[in-house]
Amino acid sequence: MVDRQLAGRGITDERVLAAMRRVPREHFISRRQHGRAYDDGPLPIGCGQTISQPYIVALMLQHLCLTPASRLLEIGTGSGYAAAVAAEIVAEVFTIERHGQLAAQSRERLAQAGYGNLHVRHGNGYRGWPESAPFEAILVSAGSLEVPAELVDQLAPGGRLVIPVGTARYDQRLLRISKSADGEVHTESLDYVAFVPLVDARAVGPSPD
Repeated sequence: MVDRQLAGRGITDERVLAAMRRVPREHFISRRQHGRAYDDGPLPIGCGQTISQPYIVALMLQHLCLTPASRLLEIGTGSGYAAAVAAEIVAEVFTIERHGQLAAQSRERLAQAGYGNLHVRHGNGYRGWPESAPFEAILVSAGSLEVPAELVDQLAPGGRLVIPVGTARYDQRLLRISKSADGEVHTESLDYVAFVPLVDARAVGPSPD
């Protein structure tokens, strides 16, 4: 997977490639899907959600330019796979999942894997995790109609936010939002992607822990 799907398609960040080698993807899907664990595509994980294509996980993490000192916020824990990969690279990961069943499963999986630098919250990630901000990196694993201002506010100076934005699932652009040391925000368009929707927390009420 790493050699063909990732390095073979332009993923060059050695930290990301090494992390993807270390994390067994089959631990984050159902047993009946183990034979497809390293397929070049997403897989269903329940609650209408998917585990992302390995290449997309690597691409988004590469665009965040992670370092061992980074603190990362992930919106959309899903299976917990991307959080585990990120936790192999950065100092601390905070990840939010709005589906209680998936949040509980991911919390158990990640704890069993021994990730002491990873925190899972059940709630709606649109508003982020303000009490633990700022973050050097924010990864949004769901498609949004816009870039949530709350997440930009929680980005540390010099930090980066990677998020799919578009009006339809198959019409999304992957954006990278960078915040300069003086707080100026710059947006880059990176690639076309397709993600499940990011739900606006303001429409569904408060975010539970």
